[in-house]
Amino acid sequence: MSTMTEDRQGMPKHTPVGWPPRNRRELLVKTLWIAVWLVFLSSPVDDLVNGGHSTAATVAGALGLTAFVGVYLTLVFRNMGRPFDPRTVLTLGGILGVLAPLLASTLGSAWLGLFVYLSVAFGATLPLRAAYWAIPASGVVMYLIGLRFHEEKEARGLLLLVVLIGFAMTGVGQLVRTTIELRKARATVAQLAANEERLRLARDLHDLLGHSLSLITLKSELAGRMLPGHPDKAAQQVADIEQVSRQALVDVREAVTGYRRPRLAAELAGTQVALTAAGVTAEVPAEPDLTGVAEESESALAWSLREAVTNVVRHSGADACVVRLLRLQTLDGPVLELRVEDNGSGGSGKGPGNGLTGLTERLEKAGGTLEAGRVKHGFRLVARVPAATSADVVSGA
Repeated sequence: MSTMTEDRQGMPKHTPVGWPPRNRRELLVKTLWIAVWLVFLSSPVDDLVNGGHSTAATVAGALGLTAFVGVYLTLVFRNMGRPFDPRTVLTLGGILGVLAPLLASTLGSAWLGLFVYLSVAFGATLPLRAAYWAIPASGVVMYLIGLRFHEEKEARGLLLLVVLIGFAMTGVGQLVRTTIELRKARATVAQLAANEERLRLARDLHDLLGHSLSLITLKSELAGRMLPGHPDKAAQQVADIEQVSRQALVDVREAVTGYRRPRLAAELAGTQVALTAAGVTAEVPAEPDLTGVAEESESALAWSLREAVTNVVRHSGADACVVRLLRLQTLDGPVLELRVEDNGSGGSGKGPGNGLTGLTERLEKAGGTLEAGRVKHGFRLVARVPAATSADVVSGA
């Protein structure tokens, strides 16, 4: 298992919707996904090879098909999910809107499949209001061209496909745009939270040190004035300065300790974000019930959760993770149990690492225990800390 020094909010293992490929493997996966949708080009290609067209018609058809595919890929896979850019989208969409009817009407019904791509392009890149009339319009044009070549049955079947796949792509485009907006909103929220934390730190430092430093300054000036004629009174002021400065140092240390102590609620929220960003299906509880749990015990559970999630994201190779927070009654009394279980490999398997060793020491110091190891379908970490009953809390026991 890893140490807790790594950033668990790093780049996800799998490229989310709307993200460009980051390496050759992801580029290959996206290319293969695109290639599947090029199946409707088989009829035009076969028509070019075996359709008996003249040399000029074959060359023109090949050039037209190449231009159509190039424009289609540029339009859909570079603009899907992005804000509507009228110049780019309308220009490229207009080229497709001209090439598809032109090639189909001049070279035959085998080219009607190009209207499927035209409908996909309109659905993925146009605003919803424009897509709602552009998709049916492309289907009608395709159907009329099919009637011209006496292919009414084929045109009728393609008409339904063109309309359905076009409207389906409007949903995909909206999903991509929403995902991108949510990712931007998440970054904004994180930035606002960091700004708020800095403001809170500034306020707390002012409250902690403002009075103490003002008192030290005042007594220093007073000691300086008393020193020539009343050295005994000046010494008393210096003693007061020492006492105030020591108390200020204690206050600062306590404040810093509080800042460093992780909170379980914050870690649970961060866990949901980290696992989702890493492409791991996450099941995480909401607000925890920490009644009767000491701050030191809560901190130990928070550290345990952070370490467990770090290893799920970085080393396990898991695609699903479940986090449970349970109150249990044991022979040693009531406990609060944190259970993190994934379906991954559990890391290198070379024994407990520094992270697990440190967690064990933290939990033992808080009176808790740690269990971690492989299970049948993955890896499980279980951390327990003492928890007082509700009656004990009410009575003050």
